[in-house]
Amino acid sequence: MPEVSTESLAVPVPGGVLELSWAAVTDTGRRREVNQDAMFASYPLFVVADGMGGHVGGEIASASTIERLRAVADSGHVSTKTIEKALARAVKDIASHPEATDDGTGTTVTGVFLDTTGDAAHWVTLNIGDSRVYLLRDGAIVQITTDHSVVQELVAAGRLSPEEAENHPYGNVITRAVGPSEGVTPDYVRLDVAEGDRFVICSDGLTKELTDYGIRHFLDENADPADAASAMLEAALENGGRDNITVIVLDVGHPAEASSDEESPADDSSPAGE
Repeated sequence: MPEVSTESLAVPVPGGVLELSWAAVTDTGRRREVNQDAMFASYPLFVVADGMGGHVGGEIASASTIERLRAVADSGHVSTKTIEKALARAVKDIASHPEATDDGTGTTVTGVFLDTTGDAAHWVTLNIGDSRVYLLRDGAIVQITTDHSVVQELVAAGRLSPEEAENHPYGNVITRAVGPSEGVTPDYVRLDVAEGDRFVICSDGLTKELTDYGIRHFLDENADPADAASAMLEAALENGGRDNITVIVLDVGHPAEASSDEESPADDSSPAGE
């Protein structure tokens, strides 16, 4: 089992200070030879990418996407606009590798960032593919992102039940990805910031082995993000570990009043969507 540690940060936001803590872990699983997942977890951006494709194509696709997004986070200007520019650059990076241009090569990308540029801070989720963002709020867990997959389209059309979808033979077939031949725009969901929220950002290697109820169980049993992430990984491995597994747990702690002269580290960034 990889070692997992919790990081914490007090973030100035309009009207106060937000206490964030998070942990991230990735594992090859029990049946794969290579880990084609990649992740980035550092304020203000928390993202997972699940690569797919023959040879090393998937590994290149996910790593290129995460590196481009890492540069956006490091710049301090995280918005939907800068994310989309980063993904366009990642598409070019992937296409520049001949070994990554096979049909089916690409990567999912999903995650969340904190937008502090308005009158109140907001979370913004982003998603391409079938990796997921979950939110545990007020004791209920909700999948915030919608899978871009053949199975999800069948469920939406009423042709499959959610229970039938879990073991469907087309479960791994996604309909949107960051790939070498085309760029796609993520789906976004904007969320209010609420004390006590817990996010789980994960590749489908976790959700193949754990139900939503299982994810909630390990969050309920483990207050520390590192403990929760480790427990989910261990359970996914015990349940088969059929794919690479990546999970980020992000907690929103108790806010405190900020002094009037404190500024947000993202004060000069563009608003989400501009």
